[in-house]
Amino acid sequence: MDITTTLTASAVPARLMAPTEIRDAYRDVLGKFCTGVVVVTARDVNEEPIGLTVGSFSSVSMEPALVAFFVGHGSTTFPKVREYGHFCANILAADQHDLGRTFARRGADKFDGVEWSAAATGSPRLAGAHAWIDCVVDDVHAVGDHDLVVGRITELGASAQREPLLFYSSTFHRLHPAGTP
Repeated sequence: MDITTTLTASAVPARLMAPTEIRDAYRDVLGKFCTGVVVVTARDVNEEPIGLTVGSFSSVSMEPALVAFFVGHGSTTFPKVREYGHFCANILAADQHDLGRTFARRGADKFDGVEWSAAATGSPRLAGAHAWIDCVVDDVHAVGDHDLVVGRITELGASAQREPLLFYSSTFHRLHPAGTP
């Protein structure tokens, strides 16, 4: 057997996992993927600030400049964001883990005591964020039990002095360069 055959044969699992096995392992396995923590903010029909924490955020395209995030179909905040038509993706800084938790909760006054300013679209830009990306909702697609939301960037900025907040294995973490404690 040559090396190509060996590599191909070893890459094929003995059996495929059953859907229930995949469901049971999903959160644990995908929790091993480190992500940034993003709070998506907008305004409701009364111009009151609204927001939610999202765990799946990504760059999409430079031309045109697009980003995207996923939000569960059960979200009570996202329909208001969609209706507003704009959002600001606030990439949280390492010391903003409390904001990550606050905006992940349902029903609370998430902006109580939170300092922010309006971005160009009017969406709240959270003070002290590592970076922010102001967008117009460009497209929304239902994908499984989530919606994929694509935003067209209108303005953005970042702080060179702030480190990002990371989420790994269901816990918030700070960034440390390789080889440091």
